Amino acid sequence: MRPHGPVVRTVRHDPADRPLLVIWEATRACALSCVHCRAEAQPRRHPRELDTDEATDLMRQVASFGRPSPIFVVTGGDCFERPDLIELVRRGRALGLAVAVSPSGTAKLDRAALVGLQEAGVTALSLSLDGATAAVHDGFRRVPGTFDRTVEAWATARELGMKVQVNSTMSSRTVHELPDLAALVRAQGAMTWSAFMLVPVGRGTDLGTLTPQQAEDVMHHLYDLGPHVPVKTTEGHHFRRVSLQRAVLAERGVDHVAALGLGDLYAELTERTAAFGWGDGVRTRRPPVNVNAGYGFVFVSHVGTVHPSGFLPVSAGDVRAQPLTEIYRTSELFTGLRDPSRLVGRCGACEFARVCGGSRSRAWATSGDPYGTDPLCGYEPGSFPYPHDVAALLAS
Repeated sequence: MRPHGPVVRTVRHDPADRPLLVIWEATRACALSCVHCRAEAQPRRHPRELDTDEATDLMRQVASFGRPSPIFVVTGGDCFERPDLIELVRRGRALGLAVAVSPSGTAKLDRAALVGLQEAGVTALSLSLDGATAAVHDGFRRVPGTFDRTVEAWATARELGMKVQVNSTMSSRTVHELPDLAALVRAQGAMTWSAFMLVPVGRGTDLGTLTPQQAEDVMHHLYDLGPHVPVKTTEGHHFRRVSLQRAVLAERGVDHVAALGLGDLYAELTERTAAFGWGDGVRTRRPPVNVNAGYGFVFVSHVGTVHPSGFLPVSAGDVRAQPLTEIYRTSELFTGLRDPSRLVGRCGACEFARVCGGSRSRAWATSGDPYGTDPLCGYEPGSFPYPHDVAALLAS
């Protein structure tokens, strides 16, 4: 039976002309000290941060990409370390932007703060939860009480009618939390649950990354969870390959475990989730979106430098000196990352490159080459036995 709707979604407009997402690191200040922090967050704000008016000008530049405007996400550090956060949300909304915020689970994330965001017109809230218990999550965030504050903020936001995305880091320290996190997301409700496949940058260089086999097991388990929770991946671009492979194998009635050589972690996660008794699930599977660093995605740092991703700290320009639209559309780094013929190694040889492309951030972090192989993906190009079925799915 052929799947209903696309297996992998592509953005409707040209990603070379207009990004789907603009992430702005409003500050690196944060009261937490998370073991995986990309930004290596600091206790105090940086003196060269974009001020209120400069941030407003940045949002004008984002709006100037045209309609539909990119989604503008305010992150950090902890964006609540900026006293002008509510005002910036108001200004962004006045400019016609969909504004989302991604705060940290600190004491600043209380009901009054959430009400203020809602009244200012915030579009969505993104919260991080890396364990299903306080012991695991607070150990990861290195501040007691973070789990309870995050879960309480999640419940309050849902009560207020806000859209909530939950982000969970997949590392060797947290991957066994996956079934319990899924159960928590299913019980509490979320717009999206994003499994972040760790990129070894910032403090994350000291955190245990998954092996390629473990990552493959996780991706397939996430696919299995699709009918139960609204799952997606961040920096897990080969989830798009997995989705295509699984759709083809299901249509042919081929056992995916045997055909793809899934391992012990997949078996463990599957067994533990089956114990919940959820059955087949009723949700429409959420197809992954074909977006990558520099291809539908752009990151602006706290001091205004522009990057293809927050996990790929190579600068392509500065919004204080050059319009974001110009940097995104014409810089050598961005245009290069949008050209799949530039990919080398296994990613360059892979038949799924056009819809996957691999993590350019992880390639850079491990080899210094943003066009190199994504080391978290163990797929051998050309090894999937039904390439014509994949091509047919992509053409449908």
